[in-house]
Amino acid sequence: MQIEIINGPNLNLLGTRQPEIYGHHTFEDYILRLKNEHPLINLVYYQSNIEGELIDRLQQCEANGIILNAGAYTHTSIAIADAIATISVPVIEVHISNVWKRESFRHHSFLSPYCAGVIAGFGLESYRLALLYFLQKLSQ
Repeated sequence: MQIEIINGPNLNLLGTRQPEIYGHHTFEDYILRLKNEHPLINLVYYQSNIEGELIDRLQQCEANGIILNAGAYTHTSIAIADAIATISVPVIEVHISNVWKRESFRHHSFLSPYCAGVIAGFGLESYRLALLYFLQKLSQ
């Protein structure tokens, strides 16, 4: 089983960017922990600050599932929403923070209507919850 985690803009700064919102751990440390806890799953990680590169990655993905944190593009990118709508790989939208407790512009997602589900507000554990969904769904 292969699950791809795709992170969007500014998520390369986890651990240093607004730690009161996003925590003190880097994503690289977190993904290593997930890989150690789930050695039978091929977890592939990709991050880009560039919208078109995220779209290319979504379109080229051949994994069993995608865990996507598109960052601020969640609230602005019809192009990423269109990409999700046209691929056959199921996508779970994740957010580290509870976006509904933040600025009002973060309350709308262009991506959600095309995703299998949305997980938000559990810090980095939002990714683990998405991974557990795929483990359960794909083992049925």
